[in-house]
Amino acid sequence: MTEKTLYVGLDVHKASISATVAEEGRDGAIHFIGTVANTTTEVAKLARRLAKEGHRLEFCYEAGGCGYHLYRQLIGLGHGCIVAAPSLILRKPGERIKTDRRDSQKLAV
Repeated sequence: MTEKTLYVGLDVHKASISATVAEEGRDGAIHFIGTVANTTTEVAKLARRLAKEGHRLEFCYEAGGCGYHLYRQLIGLGHGCIVAAPSLILRKPGERIKTDRRDSQKLAV
């Protein structure tokens, strides 16, 4: 049995993180997980919960003012992590309304 990969998009703020999970494959489901506090304890709980069925986790979040502590934590926990430049994330023309949920979904897929 092959290990299933979950792609986790994170919209990171100073106090909170919104998370969305996209399942592997073109037809994989996309689920908004919710919001957790931006603390090392809560991030570790989120990663543990998502990996509990033996899934491999690949995280992605936008580079920003919060630094790279989240990247170092996720890599240290044994998961993959990409920090994306905000200018390289595709946006539809005319899309002006930003929400944490929508941003985390874009990063997951």
